[in-house]
Amino acid sequence: MGASLKILTIDDDELVTKAIKRTLSALGYQVETANSFKEGLTAFNEGEFDLVLTDLNMPDGDGMEIIKHVKEVSPFTEVIVISAHGSIARAVEATKAGAFYFIEKPIEPMQLELLVGKALERRLLVAESANLRKKLGDRYEYFNIIGRSRAMQHIFEMIENIAHTDANVLIIGESGTGKELIANAIHYNSPRARRPFVKVNCAALPKELIESEMFGHVRGAFTGATKDKKGLIAAANGGSLLLDEIAEMPILLQPKLLRVLQERTYRRVGSDREEQADFRLICSTNRDPQEAIEAGMLREDLFYRINTVTVNVPPLRERNEDIQCLAEHFLRLFAEKYNRNVTGFSSDAYERMFEYSWPGNVRELQNVIERAVLLSKSEVVELDELPVKKAAVARTAKQDALLDDNMTLDEIERAAVMRALERTGGNKQAAAELLGIYRPRIYNLMRKHKIPDISK
Repeated sequence: MGASLKILTIDDDELVTKAIKRTLSALGYQVETANSFKEGLTAFNEGEFDLVLTDLNMPDGDGMEIIKHVKEVSPFTEVIVISAHGSIARAVEATKAGAFYFIEKPIEPMQLELLVGKALERRLLVAESANLRKKLGDRYEYFNIIGRSRAMQHIFEMIENIAHTDANVLIIGESGTGKELIANAIHYNSPRARRPFVKVNCAALPKELIESEMFGHVRGAFTGATKDKKGLIAAANGGSLLLDEIAEMPILLQPKLLRVLQERTYRRVGSDREEQADFRLICSTNRDPQEAIEAGMLREDLFYRINTVTVNVPPLRERNEDIQCLAEHFLRLFAEKYNRNVTGFSSDAYERMFEYSWPGNVRELQNVIERAVLLSKSEVVELDELPVKKAAVARTAKQDALLDDNMTLDEIERAAVMRALERTGGNKQAAAELLGIYRPRIYNLMRKHKIPDISK
């Protein structure tokens, strides 16, 4: 932060505004002063400011009006209230109206510097997030991740926000949801992109060799160790390390990984020499971390270390709006790969895809579209060419049979809610989105029709 950031301070006491200007100008900020309510409003309207410091009680106006005006005209501009002794209650009221915080007279320079720094930091972060939302608003493909849904747009934004940092990331999602693609996007959008990206499937490594694989070993460390070997941590030096299915890592190895994350050093098996660990850690799991902790599969202290940032990837059944863009993406991909003149889907094929619950998530959809492209006899994939599992289709047909011409409106309403909950595995938010209603309405309808909560 520095000279490009502009601050306006408004107070009818000229000594206060001069003192604030002197302190903040010395830190490199551009500071303008105003010594009345009217003068302050005029200065704000004529300029662009990142931060406004304003007194609440001025002879010619109320500082609360300045807060409201600033937030209406420039929502990203932060406001700090200057509060006289005995005005704390009003200062708290001002924070509720949108002020960042308040500072009490007499003003301590150190306190002022700290508070201004935090307010401006938040101003920049909020503006950056808004710009990202605007930039990503209509984007449905991001680093090979496909999705138009609000959930996927949020994930795109998260990747943009965290990729440039070294924060540990935990990606949680069912198998086939695209966790590895998200890990790729984080690494290849980071300053470490030109360095190695080492991926380890914790469930696939032999338990008796996993420590040697992770940390390496020296010659003679154990039977069969005929020469020195670098481990995966050394291979990831300067880059990123993905520990896939972290909950499957042997529990005895987890304290050693925790030590590496805390001290950024490690030892090869059989060695007493400390080596530096320089990598960005990304973990993924298809298990609920809390359930893994309770089952004794994942240490709680390791969990808190690896999930500085958590990315929750929803299953495909909870984001139906992504099915069409995913299906069309895979159709183009495989039509080109196999040199097939297949350009789209029939309406019946689309309907089947929207009805199906996709237990294998995006990976299953990809396989289904690949087979459909190979089986298609024309430019359009028809329903009978869509290889969706018969059991799932039969279940959908059974659900359709729940509706008939003799049902009352209440019975239709109950059936619709039950079907939405079944399709989303009991997820109330996702069911509400399918029905086009707000989440609290789902709870009301469940109580009204005595529908059991199947998520428990």
